[in-house]
Amino acid sequence: MTGTVYKSTGSWYFVKSEEGGLYQCRIKGKFRIKGIKSTNPIAVGDSVEFDIENKGDEEIGVIKLIHDRKNYIVRKSVNLSKQTQIIASNIDLAFLLITINNPPTLTTFIDRFLVTAQAYSIKVILVFNKIDSYKVAEKSEILYLKDIYETIGYTCVEVSAIKNINLNIIKDLMKGKTSLFSGHSGVGKTTLLNSLEPGLNLKTKEISFQHQQGQHTTTFAEMFDLSFDAKIIDTPGIKGFGVVEIEKEELGDYFTEFFALKSGCKFHNCIHVNEPQCAVKEDLEDGKISWSRYKSYLQILEGEEENYRTDIWD
Repeated sequence: MTGTVYKSTGSWYFVKSEEGGLYQCRIKGKFRIKGIKSTNPIAVGDSVEFDIENKGDEEIGVIKLIHDRKNYIVRKSVNLSKQTQIIASNIDLAFLLITINNPPTLTTFIDRFLVTAQAYSIKVILVFNKIDSYKVAEKSEILYLKDIYETIGYTCVEVSAIKNINLNIIKDLMKGKTSLFSGHSGVGKTTLLNSLEPGLNLKTKEISFQHQQGQHTTTFAEMFDLSFDAKIIDTPGIKGFGVVEIEKEELGDYFTEFFALKSGCKFHNCIHVNEPQCAVKEDLEDGKISWSRYKSYLQILEGEEENYRTDIWD
C-alpha cells in the first residue's frame, strides 16, 4: 500500500494510506542504515510503500520503500554530535514563527532557517506572533525586521492567536497546501495552530521566565488534516538551527539579495569577503544590504555555531 507518514516517534511511524486508514508501522530490516545519514531515515511528510503483517490480534505495517522526496528541510544539531535531522518532507510552504521577546528570535536563527529552506526550494512566510503583547519599542523592532525581509522578497505577517488578528491571512495562504510550522520553543506555535483549528486541542505550556525560553510542548513532528482544505506539520520547538554543509562559493546563492548582485562582482567565484570590486560589499557599504544579514552570512561561512544568547541586531 501507498501512504503518507503523519507522525514519527523515533522507532514507530503512523502512516495514512491513500484509502484513509491509519496504520502503525516500523521500518523493514536494515532499512535504517541503508544510505541514510540523518538521525531519522523516515520523516513526517514522506510518501512510502508499506505492507501489513498480522501480529496476533494486531495489524502492523512494515515500511519497505520511501518515494523520492519533492523537498525536505533539514537541520544540523548545534551540539557536539553534529548529527543531521530531517524535520519534514514534501512541504509546499513553511511558516517561521518569530517573537521579539519571551522568547527572542534572533536574526541568526531566522537567516539560518531561510538559507536552509532556500537550499531545498521551500517558500517561507515569516510570521510575527504575539503582536497584541508588544510595547512601542518592540513594535518598532518588528517594523525594522519586516523592512529587512520584505525588501528582499519575503512575505511577513503580523498575527495574534489570542486576539485572532490576521489568522484569516494565514488560513488563505495554507489552503490546498501542506505547510510546516516551525520556530523556537515558546513562540506560540501551538496556540496559533489551536486558533487556526480549535478542534486540534494541542497542548500548550508557559514560558520559562528564568531563561526566557519556551518549554517543549511538541515532542515529535506530526501532520494534521485541517477542516479548510489544508495540512499542517507541527514540529518540536528548535533552540538552535545548524546549517548543513554548503560550499563557500554557493552560500551566497541562498541569500536572495546576494544572488541578485552576483553578476556584478569582478570574480565569478566571489565569496563577498576580501575580494576587490565586490557588488555585495559595495551595496553593504551603501546601506542597501542589511548588516545583520551580512553578519549571519559571515557566521555561516566561517562555520561558527549559532549563539542563542548573543544578540547581533546591535
